[in-house]
Amino acid sequence: MRIIAGTFRGRRLATVGKTDNAAHLRPTTDRVRENLFNLLSSERISNRLANARVLDLFSGTGALAFEALSRGASSIWMVDNGAKSAAIVQKNIALFKTDAQVVFKKLDATRLSKCPVDAFDLIFLDPPYGKGLGEKALKIALERGWIAPEAYIVWEESCPMTAPTGFILFDQRKYGNTHVTILQRAVL
Repeated sequence: MRIIAGTFRGRRLATVGKTDNAAHLRPTTDRVRENLFNLLSSERISNRLANARVLDLFSGTGALAFEALSRGASSIWMVDNGAKSAAIVQKNIALFKTDAQVVFKKLDATRLSKCPVDAFDLIFLDPPYGKGLGEKALKIALERGWIAPEAYIVWEESCPMTAPTGFILFDQRKYGNTHVTILQRAVL
């Protein structure tokens, strides 16, 4: 797996090894990331990457977060409760020398406490498919102040997702078995 564009373009990420299947990590493919980041960089959503404060829930390898950082995000918070994920993300932080911009928290994304920093304006949500964890994490993140007004949420799942209360459906795409739903936090 490699970074597709930006300051880290072409650099390889530390990834799950062939013998690490038990970690149940499912990194977003290069093709999906490239299409997704082309959309996020477009005028259609006012280039949401420039200076973005990014929250990556169920971060796995951190591929989405490091791609965002490479393309101009100012800071990243990654949340995952997996030991393998924590090890891989820490390797990638060291590899890219991004410890000043990247924070990793080994937490359950469905049980977040009150947000300890300013709310985030771009959220990646890539839960294990088909378990309802994305809905739970999104609800708790909204309730606990992690999601800024008008923030965009990029949600990967095995099927298209509907916009929950408090969000507007912005776009949906399908890439093989991956459905990407982009939501925007509604302004009340």
